[in-house]
Amino acid sequence: MFISNAYAQTAAGAADPGIMGSLTTFAPIIIMFVVMYFIMIRPQQKRQKEMKTMMDALAKGDEVITVGGVLGRVSKVADAYVTIEVAAGTEIVVQKNAVTTLLPKGTLKAL
Repeated sequence: MFISNAYAQTAAGAADPGIMGSLTTFAPIIIMFVVMYFIMIRPQQKRQKEMKTMMDALAKGDEVITVGGVLGRVSKVADAYVTIEVAAGTEIVVQKNAVTTLLPKGTLKAL
């Protein structure tokens, strides 16, 4: 009686947002993944590549530091293991990936 029926009307100029609408919806997520790649993943891959190069280049006479903090001179290099002389006549065998730092020549004499 007193209430009239309300009918929905379509706007004449409204169009389907299409590809641009969905692109702007996912743009922040895509940008976040790109930033994460350049901040976290890429530097880690670079570090791993440098470590692999260092391990492949180990040779007899190199002075190294292991993961446990042991300093010594490489006396023998095998495929997966390195023999390190930590004192005169004292040698230990460690895995190659346990070597973390290659020291400059003459470092052990200074200690």
